[in-house]
Amino acid sequence: MSVVSVEDRRSTMDSEAKTSSVSNSGGGEGSLDRLLPSVSTGLSPRKRTTSQCKSEPPLLRTSKRTIYTAGRPPWYNEHGTQSKEAFVIGLCGGSASGKTTVARKIIEALDVPWVVLLSMDSFYKVLSPEQQAMAASNDYNFDHPDAFDFDLLTHTLRKLKQGKSVKIPVYDFTTHGRQKDWKTVYGASVIIFEGIMAFADKELLQLLDMKIFVDTDSDIRLVRRLRRDITERGRDIEGVIKQYNKFVKPAFEQYIEPTMRLADIVVPRGGGNMVAIDLIVQHVHSQLEERKLRWDMAALASAHQAQPFPQTLSVLESTPQVRGMHTIIRNKETSRDEFIFYSKRLMRLLIERALSFLPSQVHIVQTPQGEDYEGKTFHGKRITGVSILRAGETMEPALRAVCKDVRIGKILIQTNQDTGEPELHYLRLPKDISEDHVILMDCTVSTGAAAMMAVRVLLDHDVQEDKILLVSLLMAEMGVHSVAYAFPQVKIITTAVDKKVNDLFHIIPGIGNFGDRYFGTDAPPDWSDEDMDEPSY
Repeated sequence: MSVVSVEDRRSTMDSEAKTSSVSNSGGGEGSLDRLLPSVSTGLSPRKRTTSQCKSEPPLLRTSKRTIYTAGRPPWYNEHGTQSKEAFVIGLCGGSASGKTTVARKIIEALDVPWVVLLSMDSFYKVLSPEQQAMAASNDYNFDHPDAFDFDLLTHTLRKLKQGKSVKIPVYDFTTHGRQKDWKTVYGASVIIFEGIMAFADKELLQLLDMKIFVDTDSDIRLVRRLRRDITERGRDIEGVIKQYNKFVKPAFEQYIEPTMRLADIVVPRGGGNMVAIDLIVQHVHSQLEERKLRWDMAALASAHQAQPFPQTLSVLESTPQVRGMHTIIRNKETSRDEFIFYSKRLMRLLIERALSFLPSQVHIVQTPQGEDYEGKTFHGKRITGVSILRAGETMEPALRAVCKDVRIGKILIQTNQDTGEPELHYLRLPKDISEDHVILMDCTVSTGAAAMMAVRVLLDHDVQEDKILLVSLLMAEMGVHSVAYAFPQVKIITTAVDKKVNDLFHIIPGIGNFGDRYFGTDAPPDWSDEDMDEPSY
């Protein structure tokens, strides 16, 4: 099943300066509110809805964005460290040779999720006022290696290949400068990097797993460049021809054409050469298959048996009140409105407990009686909450109730029903989250696989591991050990830990499917904690 439609990809690539990623990589201001069932106190159950349907394309639409539901499988091992890098395809060729067209054809034929197209055009250097004047009169050489910021380009591509979140500059060809807002890109399984100087830097070449040169007749390239620069970039015909003869043609002969010998594959005629594109796609598929990581959930379950609890675990004291609330929400006969009411009470206690682990410093204030009081205040820049959808979102009101103006992010992780692996489908994280203390929220944690993926996402966005607090209403011992083993600096806070996980990875004795009981949806007979609509496992 295709990850995205060809039309959506073309629209995205054309409109965002040829630097794009699929919408799963998030970072915007869209909302999932329309995708989630509303919470009411009525007792009538609703039928479970899923995000994928055999008769419809795998996407969900909100008012502001399209979310593609083909997920990204794990890119790390049970230690929490990256176990595979993105596959990078380098596309080189002369100006207007059809590199972007070839890239689109490869993306369409690959039919794999989480592909990023990275254009060298985004990495032109910032021009001085004198250079700006030269560019305005078509006297600045944009086709010379010195015109590109290779240091930033190499750093960005290396981080993206390593699975990290990166910020890409957006270059404006009309003003010959970078726009104020940069584009955030994250989550590449395959990176297609294209540019006229894609093979011109030795350090950059080492990052490319496959090198393709697009070879197109010079007359065709000139016609294409005339059409593009006049219609898309507001240039006049005399200026385009002047620039071509003075800079573009000599640069191709001196810097670009000689790099053809470095290519693994030369594609004559560009995007029309489907034979070459099919061969490229076959090779990429074989490489991706070799790199595929397969999770052994049974091995994960038995790896930490009989181990003592980690010191990073904090369990809410089992007072009569806490025990009583657990009795109510665990009871299968409990009505939905009571389930919601007592779940919210536990969430509030859990969040308050989690906040006690945040760093503090002494702060002296003066009371109305004119006396000094030595108190405490939060010692950090910000607190951000991140919920693992869908159940984790139910904990957001409790966090907002005790943290004024707290920022909230969302991560959607679902289980692949064929492989049993967690898959990342969508994320939306606040800007500059790397500087924050993050409270990661999920209602139940069984195997810990979803929590591990969510923590890995935060680390890929440069959040410090010791600034992450995982909070959950109920956890299994297996989940506690799995998360603590992979991420020993993450603080884990819960209201209770159950001992067992059965063969279907349900927590025993457990709480049932939290999302279904809270939202009032009907679970199928073979419901699982790892069900695609309840990604809390």
